[in-house]
Amino acid sequence: MATKRKSKGAYMISSVAEMYEIHPQTLRLYEREGLLRPSRSEGNTRLYTDEDLERLEFILNLARDLGVNIAGIAIVLQMRERMEEMNRQMQGFVDYVRTEMLTRMQQQTQPGVGLVPTRRQVVIPGRKDKKNG
Repeated sequence: MATKRKSKGAYMISSVAEMYEIHPQTLRLYEREGLLRPSRSEGNTRLYTDEDLERLEFILNLARDLGVNIAGIAIVLQMRERMEEMNRQMQGFVDYVRTEMLTRMQQQTQPGVGLVPTRRQVVIPGRKDKKNG
């Protein structure tokens, strides 16, 4: 669905309903079902942000183009939010590993020393190697 917004800001329910050719009651239903969470003005008027409109476009795409019902839309939105959270966590882990690797590489002062400690053979003077008898 093409974006129908031209500026940033907050939009009242009547403007949003007109932009997306839906009834204001549909927006109220989406809010009641937890699909949308517009902010409120001091006078308790619903105010939709650009982020709310992006979410609405996604909802309308599911409903109009794919025929998904409200319960299905709720599930898809929950899955999408979980995936975004998992992506944030994974990115945090990747950043942590990258930082650790760079730190350890910078701490290396001896040539031939790896990032992972290796076992070195210890030679004790006066003892014969078990392999050599």
